[in-house]
Amino acid sequence: MIVCVAVVGHQNNPLYIQSFTDADDALKLHHIVHCSLDVVDERVNNPKKAGPTLNETFLGLLYPSENFKVYGYLTNTKVKFILVTTELDVKDGDMRNFFRKFHSVYVDAVSNPFHVPGKKITSKTFAERVSTLVKSFGSSSAA
Repeated sequence: MIVCVAVVGHQNNPLYIQSFTDADDALKLHHIVHCSLDVVDERVNNPKKAGPTLNETFLGLLYPSENFKVYGYLTNTKVKFILVTTELDVKDGDMRNFFRKFHSVYVDAVSNPFHVPGKKITSKTFAERVSTLVKSFGSSSAA
């Protein structure tokens, strides 16, 4: 189950963070997202040490914690997508598909002429589409 998704700008500024759990966990999830940015930076700056090449946008599993697994994705414009899940055995193919769809939803949101680049994403349509995508991921991975 996906418990949090985040969009982080190229200067590590949060553009969108949404948690899908109790309010008590929201702060913890925000902290996990923030900590994962160090892992993303390490993978991007040291491509020989970490698996994916610079051409690969899917960063894979960033790190597991006791209760969560954190996955990352990097766009061509250096915007980072972070996903926190409670699923223990998620296939990389499923994660790649989720991030591809999430990237498409993100592109639609920032292509809005009223969106200011680099500012938080406040579109209700974006939030609804992200929620729908998260719910569909939960049902498709359970099958």
